[in-house]
Amino acid sequence: MATGWERARNSWVAGSGRVKSAWTGFKEFILRESVLEVAVGLIIANTFTRVVNSMVSDLILPFVALIPIFGRNLPNQFLVLRGGPNWDKGYNTLQQAQDDGAITMAYGRFIDSIINFFAIGLVLYILARIYGFVTSDSIIKHSYKCKYCRKEISEKVCQSSSSTRITNSETDHTPGATMRFL
Repeated sequence: MATGWERARNSWVAGSGRVKSAWTGFKEFILRESVLEVAVGLIIANTFTRVVNSMVSDLILPFVALIPIFGRNLPNQFLVLRGGPNWDKGYNTLQQAQDDGAITMAYGRFIDSIINFFAIGLVLYILARIYGFVTSDSIIKHSYKCKYCRKEISEKVCQSSSSTRITNSETDHTPGATMRFL
């Protein structure tokens, strides 16, 4: 018959084995190449987004603010759809209007988000073009619409299949390929 101490020791040994097994599994999962690549990619993407947001907020939006309809602070522009209890005094800021219970449309933030979206897209496109020029392997995949199935297909698929024997018109995705029927 096991004493209380022996049972506690056996329970401790079994528990520590499970913890070691869980730790080993976690280490194997976290140190896999794909997980590390995704983590590094997310960190770089987050930093890149902050840089582009700063570029838009600090360099582009001041010029947009020169347009008379937007005023000085584009992200803080809003329209009051229905005023709150203190509407008669007016609202200086969006936060003040929301705190008063007014229904607002924050069009300045929306325009700011649209400009950020296009700026990030443009910078990513330029980086992809530079990468394609330097490595001669383009990230941007060109495609065209197949004249038979009307699907968008890769240009590379079309080029690689042009040297193969076509046996069915449904599989022909090469412009000007000769059709051969079995």
